[in-house]
Amino acid sequence: MSEQRRIASIYLPHWPIDRFFRAARHRRDMPDRDAVLALAMPMQGGLRITALTAAARAQGIEKGQLVADAMALYPALDVRDADFASDRAALKRLASWCGRYTPWTAADADGLGAEPDGIFMDMTGCAHLFGGEEALAQDLVTRFARLCIQARIAIASTPGTAWALARFGGKRISVLPAGQEEKALASLPVAALRLDDEAVGGLARLGLKHVGDLYGRARAPLTARFGGAVSLRLDEALGYAAEPISPARPLVPYRARLLFAEGITRIEDVETAVKQLADELCVLLERYHKGARQMELALFRVDGEATFLRAGTSAPSRLPAHLARLFHEKLQRNSDDFDAGFGIEAMSLSALVVDPLAPTQKGMTGEAEKERDIAGLMDRLCNRLGAQRVTRLQPHASHLPEHASRHVAVLSGNKLVPPHDWRVAAFRQDDGSVARPLRMLAAPELIEVVAEIPEGPPRRFRWRRVLYQVARAEGPERIAPEWWRTERDRTRDYYRVEDSDGRRFWLYRDGLYDRDTEMPRWYIQGMFG
Repeated sequence: MSEQRRIASIYLPHWPIDRFFRAARHRRDMPDRDAVLALAMPMQGGLRITALTAAARAQGIEKGQLVADAMALYPALDVRDADFASDRAALKRLASWCGRYTPWTAADADGLGAEPDGIFMDMTGCAHLFGGEEALAQDLVTRFARLCIQARIAIASTPGTAWALARFGGKRISVLPAGQEEKALASLPVAALRLDDEAVGGLARLGLKHVGDLYGRARAPLTARFGGAVSLRLDEALGYAAEPISPARPLVPYRARLLFAEGITRIEDVETAVKQLADELCVLLERYHKGARQMELALFRVDGEATFLRAGTSAPSRLPAHLARLFHEKLQRNSDDFDAGFGIEAMSLSALVVDPLAPTQKGMTGEAEKERDIAGLMDRLCNRLGAQRVTRLQPHASHLPEHASRHVAVLSGNKLVPPHDWRVAAFRQDDGSVARPLRMLAAPELIEVVAEIPEGPPRRFRWRRVLYQVARAEGPERIAPEWWRTERDRTRDYYRVEDSDGRRFWLYRDGLYDRDTEMPRWYIQGMFG
């Protein structure tokens, strides 16, 4: 049997004003909270008030009023620009900070498409971690007050009921037991169903002013007059219709968390906490035979801000030391810019992506340990430098040596790209010998060559001021330039030569005597053995 769903709705009645003062707290021109201040922006009919302080309301100024009319009532009104975009962005950050209580959080714009004023939290299975729903709600409201944000919170079994009680219930904290939704909503105004002003006014003209007035009413006349919104919102609030909440962050089934009695500020303490979180997370992963592929470390600060760091692995892993070291790299890289504010009060480590990882037994040869070591090294390098900056050479289908390989990222789709067998990729002769050297120079180097005939193999050559006497030579292997390339390369004749001391080289003549206007030149490009 599944656990009863419990939803918390946090209502911020003065959010735009609270956000304005929070954003302006470091400015010298920050007004006093008791100032007669209003936020305004251009709307239909002119500049209108979108939010105001309690002192402004005491002067008879109202939300939605034209600024000109408000100035007529109180000429000294301090009017500042409203910024809905910044309000929404700040509310999303605050919703992310609420992830210290539950990973299911989402900013709420009051359901009517207006300015943002609340947060939804799915508290199912989380309240017991904080001493129960009442204690959790009290803790949350207290912390918001420390952030200078006024908040009201309601916890119920449906988002609609929680939203209605938070805004119209009249209490700072409301915790409604399951099954009491119909009774709790009956005395609230129909606006508590998140209906627009037109629907609320139309229902009021029919004498339907409270939610309870809609109970038992025929649905067809209401739907014909107001559309399906009234019936749908009522069913959602009462739990007869499902209302999913889309969380602001991805949901994760594997998560470890830590709460601190006092905020920590030292990066060394953060790393110690990461190790403890990695231990707890790996125990959980081992229980379900999973390995982490992508993880997220969340740092929740006392001042209401949250920082998120991500790290990935090339192969599933549940080794605590390895996972903690990945975040050690990221924290050390950002150590100069690390800002704990007034302290970090909570941390969580989540496995965003996992893959099956069955228990393994150590082999006799140690190959499994070597593979894990290589994968761990790649993880550290990719997390430190970036996945696209760590590359390996892979064979490429081209006869030109400089185009026969290319750099590719070691990770593709968060998975380690397996290395190719270069022995298979190398060109081979009919007798099975390798025709291309494995040791190639970074760039071909010019050499001086003496040959018996112009088109023949070299008999001796000078490279880096050393003279080599050729004892044997094989070739030529003629390689023409690729026809689709625009570079003006010339035809090459490659020779495998061996000197009198048994050293083997790969030489080529660039150009042909009977075709090119310029004299051919000789180069060395690699060595065998």
